[in-house]
Amino acid sequence: MTYPSAARIELPILEELIATGGREDVRFLYDRLGAYFPQLEDVEVRAIRNGHREQWRRLVQRAGRALDDKREIERRQGLWTITGAGRKRVGEEGQSFSPEETPEPPAPLSHSDIQQMLLDIGRVLGYDAESEFEYYDVVWRASASSPRLSHVFEVQHKGNIDAALAKLKRAYESQRSKPYLIVASERDTTRALKSMNIARTGPFHEIGAATVILSFEQLSRLHRALTSVEELLRELFER
Repeated sequence: MTYPSAARIELPILEELIATGGREDVRFLYDRLGAYFPQLEDVEVRAIRNGHREQWRRLVQRAGRALDDKREIERRQGLWTITGAGRKRVGEEGQSFSPEETPEPPAPLSHSDIQQMLLDIGRVLGYDAESEFEYYDVVWRASASSPRLSHVFEVQHKGNIDAALAKLKRAYESQRSKPYLIVASERDTTRALKSMNIARTGPFHEIGAATVILSFEQLSRLHRALTSVEELLRELFER
């Protein structure tokens, strides 16, 4: 996602300082400043409030340094205090401030976009992840030296869904790999479920109970959520 520039954060900092009586600990400013920018997605705002988004903190600190250089605030030991010059700026510019325009809707996700998300998610979860392994779209293993493919992913963007299911079936039967089908549309979900009908009427009924089907949107939300707390997870599970 796209963060606002440091310059765009300066006036909200001044307005927040006025709202809190002229002085505030910067630790409490990080989360409140996010509300000034509605283009920040919910998961990003939660990450900011949990204190795990380093890029956001760096932007706020950069804006604070610029305000300090212009003598519009004073920064001492984490406490930021607005000056007369800062109050004057709010009086002159405060009414003209408006959040940045909501960005254009993102471009549709491509096959390679989904593959990269699967690689990122695998990395965050501690797996060795690789794309285009043999003839699978993405695979996860416990480690790079592990011969077993623990998870196998097929991305159905365009093309023959039965071909994707055939690959998943082979992986499941050869190593009991966990099969995942990532689909771009509801139509593909319906077709896949029909082919994996567990009543033994579908050509791939053997993997019907084992296969997880996720939409591009579901995977995208999972990717945003996990990558936003990647640093925290690494600290928690560091050995």
